[in-house]
Amino acid sequence: MNYVLGIDVGTSGTRAVVAGREGEIVSSATCEHVPFASPKIGWAEQDPQDWYQATGSAIRQAISAARINSSDISAVGLAGQMHGAVLLDESDRVLRPALIWCDQRTQAQCEWLDAKLGERRIIELTCNPALTNFTLTKLLWVRDNEPEIWKRFRRLLLPKDYVRFRLTGEHAMDVAEASGTLMLDVANRRWSEEMMSAVGLPMSCLPKLYESPEVCGRISEAGANHTGLKVGTQVVAGAGDQAGGAVGMGIVRSGAVSATIGTSGVVFAATDSPAMDTKGRVHTFCHAVPGRWHVMGVTQAAGLSFRWFRDLLRGTSSSVSYDDLTREAASVPPGSDGVLWAPYLMGERTPHLDPYARGTLTGLAASHTRAHVTRAILEGVAFSLRDTFSLFDEMRVPVRNIRLGGGGARSPLWRQIQADVYGHEVEILAAEEGAAYGAALLAGVGAKFWNSVDEACDAVVQVQQHVPPDPTAVKILAIQYEKFRKLYPALRPLFA
Repeated sequence: MNYVLGIDVGTSGTRAVVAGREGEIVSSATCEHVPFASPKIGWAEQDPQDWYQATGSAIRQAISAARINSSDISAVGLAGQMHGAVLLDESDRVLRPALIWCDQRTQAQCEWLDAKLGERRIIELTCNPALTNFTLTKLLWVRDNEPEIWKRFRRLLLPKDYVRFRLTGEHAMDVAEASGTLMLDVANRRWSEEMMSAVGLPMSCLPKLYESPEVCGRISEAGANHTGLKVGTQVVAGAGDQAGGAVGMGIVRSGAVSATIGTSGVVFAATDSPAMDTKGRVHTFCHAVPGRWHVMGVTQAAGLSFRWFRDLLRGTSSSVSYDDLTREAASVPPGSDGVLWAPYLMGERTPHLDPYARGTLTGLAASHTRAHVTRAILEGVAFSLRDTFSLFDEMRVPVRNIRLGGGGARSPLWRQIQADVYGHEVEILAAEEGAAYGAALLAGVGAKFWNSVDEACDAVVQVQQHVPPDPTAVKILAIQYEKFRKLYPALRPLFA
């Protein structure tokens, strides 16, 4: 039994990674999901059954590609998209499509929570403010708007935890994932009875909590039939995608920071204690490392901004690719000759906490080309992520090294833009497999391949490249960043 399996139940698909005892990646496979439904502006829903089907397919493909037997797998770890709400009835049947992380319909519920408890008290209880993304607000929306479904509601799970339930029969959740529900006492790593009582929800609807590397279940006969895994295979609690991805990148000790650009963008810093912003502009969550926490800022539409622009262009040229666009953009000087992009296509979290914010392209002149717009989008996403670094400075969160992940790490131009915007050397890893790999490492700790998460990361995570900032570009982009910071306050009245 020399292998572990990591699973990441994402938004667009589920990924499975098989890793060996030394942390080497043996195989991987991804199965796409049906694109999330948006019945109304700002809504986002997915069918949990689709995640389960994709998980089964991805696991079977990864095991087959690894050319191993399922009995060779010692343990399974799960990571996944955070904040989603899967509502189950008393027979554990799904009551409605899951409201996922980017759903923005719950502003009225956030305002109700603030009026009932007060913004400061909510942060005291959970380390975070009431935001439309968080799971509790989604539950309250169903209670307020779908009373017939609410009458039948008995239990809550999050996306990856629903998949685990189907694989093991256990209702379980890790503290890192639970941190994004607005129902966890993050500082003490336990459910908040005071928060649940204040909103009138029973503690019985919540699953049992575990630390991320803890074994919390075993593959059932039904789970084995679906995936090809062996009955009885250990399953660890795992983590939300951000904490899981951070483990995969070695962001586990204070001073280590990652900047990851996927559909959303996240700046993630490990901390030894709960570091809180009193205004709630960044999230303070439990880490996947027992006894540690993390603080992170989120840009809702990071890679989504680039994809949105590419898809617009594909209406005129079906062959245009990301590589084509970045190749053109590299010919444009830093600062994009004055063009600015504010990436608020899906509202914004850090630092504005505004679901009504909208994307803005400004500073255009007749001389500008699509290369200027492309570069402005890449810079605008980096400016938005720099907002989080600015808050880290205010909070005195140490930043000693910055590692890049996601699409922002794969593009040489975007790497350099980030180094120049942050004014800090950035690191590129030898292998960056995201949250699925972090889940595999957590499974390895649960299987006793390593004695701790720190030991696992020290053994397997390697830096391949250092990208220093260009001093001239740093100066130009610092001026452009100050202009960027003026966009949201100026345009907020239009958004409202």
